[in-house]
Amino acid sequence: MTDQLWRREPDSSTRTTPRPYVRAFVPPGGLDDAIAFYEELQGVEVDLRTPYPEKGLSIATVGAFLLVEGVEEVVEPFRATHGTLLVADLDVYEERLVARGAEILDARIDVPTGAGLTARHPDGTIVEYVHHRPQPHEV
Repeated sequence: MTDQLWRREPDSSTRTTPRPYVRAFVPPGGLDDAIAFYEELQGVEVDLRTPYPEKGLSIATVGAFLLVEGVEEVVEPFRATHGTLLVADLDVYEERLVARGAEILDARIDVPTGAGLTARHPDGTIVEYVHHRPQPHEV
């Protein structure tokens, strides 16, 4: 496990399209094996690894997958979210969501990679929206 945030692209503000992630939950100690599996499966390399000590998690992204490592009691609340969408500007998406009748379940919070919020769409789909911003050690 890494003890510091590492990622290939620390700022999502220049994205022209959102990047969707399928969530995969990994038991403690399984993140390295999961990364290797998803790298081989997709023919890509891991592009983000970070501890998330505030939530008791470690996180990695590999291609289209967001890997979430933690004990079952910790990851259980995260299983209700169907996916994660990396966006250029969280404010724009929050405005769009509210204007179109989505319910903000978890208000905007700072996360190790930038900021995020979770919303329930009118059809019941629950999505975490995040934008990435550089941290001091990445500038």
